[in-house]
Amino acid sequence: MTASSVELGAARLLLSKMGIAPADLLAETEERRAVPTFSEYIPQVSRAVSPATARSYGSYWRRVEEAWGGRRLDEPSPSEIKQLAEESRATAVVRRNSRGGRNAAENFIAAVRCLYRHAVNDGLLSEGQNPALKVAKPRRLPSPRRALADHELVDINTAAATTGDDPHLDTLLLRLHTETACRRGGALGLRRRDLEETQCLVHLREKDGTSRFQPISPTLMGLLLAHGDERGATHPETQLLHYRTGEPITKRRYDHLWDRIGRQVPSVRTQNVSTHWLRHTTLTWVERRFGYGVAHAYAGHFDSADSATVTYVKASVRDVATALSALTGESHPLAHNHARGGAS
Repeated sequence: MTASSVELGAARLLLSKMGIAPADLLAETEERRAVPTFSEYIPQVSRAVSPATARSYGSYWRRVEEAWGGRRLDEPSPSEIKQLAEESRATAVVRRNSRGGRNAAENFIAAVRCLYRHAVNDGLLSEGQNPALKVAKPRRLPSPRRALADHELVDINTAAATTGDDPHLDTLLLRLHTETACRRGGALGLRRRDLEETQCLVHLREKDGTSRFQPISPTLMGLLLAHGDERGATHPETQLLHYRTGEPITKRRYDHLWDRIGRQVPSVRTQNVSTHWLRHTTLTWVERRFGYGVAHAYAGHFDSADSATVTYVKASVRDVATALSALTGESHPLAHNHARGGAS
């Protein structure tokens, strides 16, 4: 059906009032056709995102490039993206905490969405042309992690202290994570200058660029300082946690630690207990005794689905220090009235 002369005239008048010439529409169409291939665009996005994002999504982008490298971004359909996600699920590496490849499929879709989000922002595609938005992520299963019981913590710490080639390092790691509820990246990122001895604080830098000053006990502060002195981590910018050789530790130390503990404590192996379980344990303890607001601050969370409530119940570093004092049974200089209590 062709437009009448009246309709064409009305369209020209409308375009004129909008300051758009018919030639501009043709130019826009040509511009939309100049969509890059995946091989051309993936390196550009890799340089635009943070190093952590590039590491997380790198293997999935390589899979996309292997499959579709010569194709333009506007060519794959949602069903093709879903198919490649299922292939990622099927070929996922089986690890201790594997859950049937669901995480691999979810991360693949997240990686593809990241590519297309940049393409939309760059004006290469419209929001409606983004096929990744039409592919649902696998439903996330409830986490099996939970707070550990007192006797489980005792067994874990005993195994760390009585086995392995460096019990000093391993028990220090366990205490650091238990007191601060920090993530693995927070511990690995600790530098000598992050220890604030006077107020017993450590500066933690964790995922998504977040950072916070977290109270620790005087005992742990002394242990961290002594560890740095003994193992050569004395420069302010030096990573704090080191092997006996003087080399900084990596995430591999955690892998070896939990594998070894699992050989001594069967429940650790069968339930795939990891460092993150210590975070669950401490935060659960704090929430039960000091409430949600303090636990939220203790965890270093900066957002929430119920952000308005969090604004009103936001806890201070003194509240966190008071909870820590109760947890460790030691006085802390920032705790309210230098509170001291016991972790009953």
